[in-house]
Amino acid sequence: MEKRTAVVTGGTGGLGTAICIALARAGRSVIAVDLDGNRERLDGFRREVDGLDVTFAALDVSDFDACVEFVAGVERDHGGLDILVNGAGITRDVTLRKMQREQWQQVIDVNLGGVFNMCRPAVDVMVGRGFGRVVNISSVNGQTGQFGQANYSAAKAGMHGFTMAMAREVARKGVTVNSISPGYCETALVTAMPQDILDGIVARVPVGRLGQPAEIARAVEFLTADDAGFITGANLPVNGGLFISF
Repeated sequence: MEKRTAVVTGGTGGLGTAICIALARAGRSVIAVDLDGNRERLDGFRREVDGLDVTFAALDVSDFDACVEFVAGVERDHGGLDILVNGAGITRDVTLRKMQREQWQQVIDVNLGGVFNMCRPAVDVMVGRGFGRVVNISSVNGQTGQFGQANYSAAKAGMHGFTMAMAREVARKGVTVNSISPGYCETALVTAMPQDILDGIVARVPVGRLGQPAEIARAVEFLTADDAGFITGANLPVNGGLFISF
């Protein structure tokens, strides 16, 4: 079987690292994309993926021209880009009445703009090869909204619309486009919350615990498999029952 090349944005974060590991163990050649300003996090990431076919590339996904150049480099050096996981994201939490325009725009530019910036050059590569898997990492808060996250919730909800539209455009080209909406998972960002707030969140989750990053990664692995070609335009909630719909 041909070895697929996968790119994971936000690849050195808690969820991103788990996704990189899962895809590498599934036989993919993985490129983790992220900012390189946090040396401690990058060193920890490299320790976790040691021995796996995972490399790191510095990239700001809010920079369209840089994304175009990066994708061209992947095609040149690896022969193509088969799998794209858009997981890069930031938060600038504040109520709308106090939100500054910069706090709105920064989140939109990274969380939603980054999806466009990566998919726009990647779609030509995938369509040209007749194969592609795109997975956009959204959030349960994109489905339900969240107090103090008008910017984040809007960006994550927007990812669903983007996913469905792109899926329709490339469905006959061998390219699938899906989204995953994680609930609250055991990452550094979540576990840094005040304990009383964290306890309140867990109390609302029917399975009674936080999710594990590996559980999100398992969903990504499933949707990016070669034999997952009949699943497209879908959103897969992985939230422990926190939000249930159909």
